[in-house]
Amino acid sequence: MSFLGLIPRNVLTRKIRSSLTGLAVAIAIMMVVAMGVLTHSLRQTAISVLQTGKADFTIAQEGVSDVLFSSIDETQLSRIQSYPQVDHAVGVLVAAVELNSNNPFFLEIGIPPEQLANFGVQVVDGQPFTADATDEIMLGYRAASNLNKNLGDMITVDGVPYRIVGIFSTDQVFGDEASMLPLAKLQTEDRKPGEVTLVFVTVKSGTDVPALRAQIEHDSPGLATVQSVSEFGRVDRNLSLISAANVGVSVLALFMGAIGVMNTTLMSIFERTREFGVLRAVGWSRGRIVIMVMGEALFIALAGAFVGTAMGYAAIKVIQQLPQVVGFFHPAYTASVFGRALGVAVGMAFFGAIYPAARAALLQPLEALRHE
Repeated sequence: MSFLGLIPRNVLTRKIRSSLTGLAVAIAIMMVVAMGVLTHSLRQTAISVLQTGKADFTIAQEGVSDVLFSSIDETQLSRIQSYPQVDHAVGVLVAAVELNSNNPFFLEIGIPPEQLANFGVQVVDGQPFTADATDEIMLGYRAASNLNKNLGDMITVDGVPYRIVGIFSTDQVFGDEASMLPLAKLQTEDRKPGEVTLVFVTVKSGTDVPALRAQIEHDSPGLATVQSVSEFGRVDRNLSLISAANVGVSVLALFMGAIGVMNTTLMSIFERTREFGVLRAVGWSRGRIVIMVMGEALFIALAGAFVGTAMGYAAIKVIQQLPQVVGFFHPAYTASVFGRALGVAVGMAFFGAIYPAARAALLQPLEALRHE
């Protein structure tokens, strides 16, 4: 039998112990995959809200627990619009309501109708609402399809009946799954007169965007500008906490998995002391012993990782069906999530087997052969 063939053979001769260790690794990897997909997907959802409008960057209130709680008043909006480098600064009020049991997270976007084009909205059917309308609404084409609604139909949102006057497209998933209505109407309904949630800024050609962002933040303390995914934590603390929890779960999974692998590998070393003595006596080097022991641990960890990844995928499917997350949780399976899971599995094997491997390699052949 080849050297590489010994590794799976040694693992499979202790099926129950190896299976239990692999199961422990699988559970840890399931946590890493599920938490990674959940965190990435929620981040993308939050970023999608900020990227709904066509803009070079977005402005929100700094340090709020949720970006939808951001509040920018008329004075701040007017100041932003007055910068000579700014081409357009569109202030919108965003509210999330429960439309029905199948749509617990439905976005209402309040916007002046004259700003629709600057916001990147294309009316694909019908016409825009009027600025002073109290019963007119537009639906994104995805929302209209999901709700089976057409022009002229009535829809009740947050207890208020509206007539659908237009269907629009924004080229953003969350925008196209949302509704739009006059800013003044939504401000009245939400009791937020003169307030907007976000400001979407488009700059003039040749503008130094970082310098403009710094100037806006200097002139308007309490506001933060966001241009990339990495900056989102400045305007949404919840997502920062979730990201930190994701890292914590990965570290905890690595620690627990490594302990399980170490326990199994150590027991195997104690039971196979005479075997290692024979191998050393016939000329095996300490390095070869280390490689074999580490290989056995890696075999168990990778097998557990494969099963754990499948379990993580199944867990995400279950989470996706929960009423609390329908409408805003869209799973995104990225290479980084699975790369982290693989890294954690390899880490479990390495840290869990390094001590047992060293112990096996340092056994003296004569003493090992005398072991009972």
